[in-house]
Amino acid sequence: MDIATIIWILVALLIVYSSLVTVKQGHVDVITMFGKYRRMLRPGLNFKMPVIEKVYRSVSIQNRSVELEFQAVTQDQANVYFKSMLLYAVQNDGEETIKKVAFKFISDRDLMQALTRTIEGTIRALVATKRQSEILSLRREIVAFVKDEIDQSLEEWGYHLIDLQINDITFDQQILESMSRVVASNNLKAAAENEGQALLITKTKAAEAEGNAIKISAEAEREAARLRGQGVALFRQEVAKGMTEAAEQLKQANLDTNVILFSMWTEAVKNFAEAGKGNVIFLDGSSENMQKTMRQIMALLQMDRQKEA
Repeated sequence: MDIATIIWILVALLIVYSSLVTVKQGHVDVITMFGKYRRMLRPGLNFKMPVIEKVYRSVSIQNRSVELEFQAVTQDQANVYFKSMLLYAVQNDGEETIKKVAFKFISDRDLMQALTRTIEGTIRALVATKRQSEILSLRREIVAFVKDEIDQSLEEWGYHLIDLQINDITFDQQILESMSRVVASNNLKAAAENEGQALLITKTKAAEAEGNAIKISAEAEREAARLRGQGVALFRQEVAKGMTEAAEQLKQANLDTNVILFSMWTEAVKNFAEAGKGNVIFLDGSSENMQKTMRQIMALLQMDRQKEA
C-alpha cells in the first residue's frame, strides 16, 4: 500500500470522526452552517456534515442555581443585606426556545450578570418603598413581587424562574441593637400589662370573695335571728297555753287564779337566790309591793290577751 492510499484512508477516517457528535443527556447542541442556525441535536450519537456544519453551542436544559448577595436601602434610609438562592431553567427543549437561549447572550456569564442585576434591581425597588420595621415580614411578598416582575424578561430569554428563596435578611449592627431594644421594651411592656391584669383579677376575686362571705354571714345572722324570734314566740305561746290551762283548772276548783301569779313571783325570787353569781339584787318583800307587782303582771297578761285577740 502506497503512501497516497494511506493518506486518503486517514483523511476519510478524519472526515467520518468529525461528522460524529455525542450529545450528553440533559443538553441540546445547536448546529450552525456558515454562521447561520441550521438545526439542533438531541442527546445521544448524532451526525453532522463535516467542515460546513459546526456545533455552535451546547445548551443545558437542567435546573441551575445561583446564590446572590446584595444590599438595599429602605424608605427610612436603613441598609438591608440580602442572601438569596435563585433556581431557574430553560423553559423547554423546543426549537424556538433553544434558539433564544443560544443566541440572546454571548455566553452564560452575560446571562447570569443580566439575571442577577435584574433581580437585585427589582428587590431594591420594592425595599425602597418599605420601612425598616416592615422588611422582616415581607419575605413572601418580595419573592412574589420578583417573580411577577422578571417572568416576562426571562420568557424572552428562553428561561423561567423556578424558585427564589430569601435565606437571610440582616441590617447594620446599630439597627440590630435598636431593634433588640425595641423588642425588649415591648416585652417589658407586655409583662407589666399582664402583671397588672393579674393583680386586678386577684383583687377583684378577693373583693368578690369577701363580699360573698359578708353576704353569707348576714344571711346566716338573719336566719338565726328569725329562728330565735320564732323560738321566743313559741316559748311565749307555750307559757300562755300552760297558764291558761292552769287558770281553767283553778276556776273549776273554785280557787283564785292569782295563786298562779303568786307562784310565778316566788319561783322568780327562788331562781334569783339559787342562780345568783355574786350580784346583789334588792327585792321589796312587803305586801304592798307584792300587790303592786301582781297588778303589773296582770296588766301585762291582759295586754297579751288583747294582742292575741
